Amino acid sequence: MPLDAVGARRFYDRIGRLQDTQRFYENPAVRRLIELGDFEQALVVFELGCGTGRLAANLLGSVLPSRARYVAVDVSPVMVRIASQRLSPWIDRAAVKLLEAPALSLPDDDATFDRFLATYVFDLLSPDQARALMDHAARLLAPGGLIALVSLTNGTTTSSRLVCSAWNAIALRWPSLVGGCRPIELQDLVTGPKWRVRHVEVLVRLGVPSEVVIAERNGSAAR
Repeated sequence: MPLDAVGARRFYDRIGRLQDTQRFYENPAVRRLIELGDFEQALVVFELGCGTGRLAANLLGSVLPSRARYVAVDVSPVMVRIASQRLSPWIDRAAVKLLEAPALSLPDDDATFDRFLATYVFDLLSPDQARALMDHAARLLAPGGLIALVSLTNGTTTSSRLVCSAWNAIALRWPSLVGGCRPIELQDLVTGPKWRVRHVEVLVRLGVPSEVVIAERNGSAAR
């Protein structure tokens, strides 16, 4: 079962920079997200759950246009501090903000952002929370803007199915051990008139499956 916002904040406050040790399975999926997200054309980017700021630094340093602005948020004060330090070279155009638990209210900047990013965030959320955040993402994105997501997902190979089975067992009995993460199906979140799916892909790294989803915000869909 997923942790609540307060539980997630405590977990990520505790692990701090150790979050980057998960790169062994995260990196291939995140690289694919960068390849598919057309970030070279993005001028205003929002990231939900920025963690240590590793993805933001990568995008700001070598992918985004030099005038692009970046807004990142996280529920963990420790992560906000680490990410702020990492993004200090871009302090004039990057901001890291704390999402206060349990309210987790997102900005009121409707139709402002070209990209909405979340990597290994939606697998922390309950189905109701995930649907609510997708509504917020649709609100924040300008028509034609892209949502770019990565999460743990269900296995597609023998080894990844075994890993997912073990992971689900741990998440069910001791969710705090895995920060509330568990495999989900991201593609289910981009059905309906607000989204046009551009790409869905599952990558397996050392038995851990990750799903990459890129979807476009439909301009004609009602908010």
